[in-house]
Amino acid sequence: MTKERYQQIVDELLARLDSRMNVILECTFPGKRLVGGKYSMNTHSITIYTDNVTEQCLRMYGEAECLPEYFKVVLAHEMGHAHDNELEVLAGRLDEADKEERSRLMLRIEENAWKFARTILYDVAPAFLEEIERQSLAPYYKAVEEEAVPV
Repeated sequence: MTKERYQQIVDELLARLDSRMNVILECTFPGKRLVGGKYSMNTHSITIYTDNVTEQCLRMYGEAECLPEYFKVVLAHEMGHAHDNELEVLAGRLDEADKEERSRLMLRIEENAWKFARTILYDVAPAFLEEIERQSLAPYYKAVEEEAVPV
């Protein structure tokens, strides 16, 4: 997918929200994880890692045919973080939380972002969106479940 096509999708989603939020397109996340996007509260900006999004899409679907839709879903999720009225409070509680509460807070933050994403992705097939959301949330549900089980 071309950088122009990525930018076209960014512009389309920003227009849906009448937003001037800064969305930065970079190739790869600097860490070892396969991160598709990241929202920064400090700068109120989103960085999307296009090579990582492509790799995620290929791992999930085995082909890049659905990459434009996949990219749109990842971007909408990051926009969900940006538009989460609870994010600052929830993130602030993370530092003081024990492991169990931290897991629950992280899940809540991610669920909030997905809830918002669903509101702006009215043109994405529900099953497609739900599968990406399910895969994305799975580690958070697992962490909560593991922390809730007494040792």
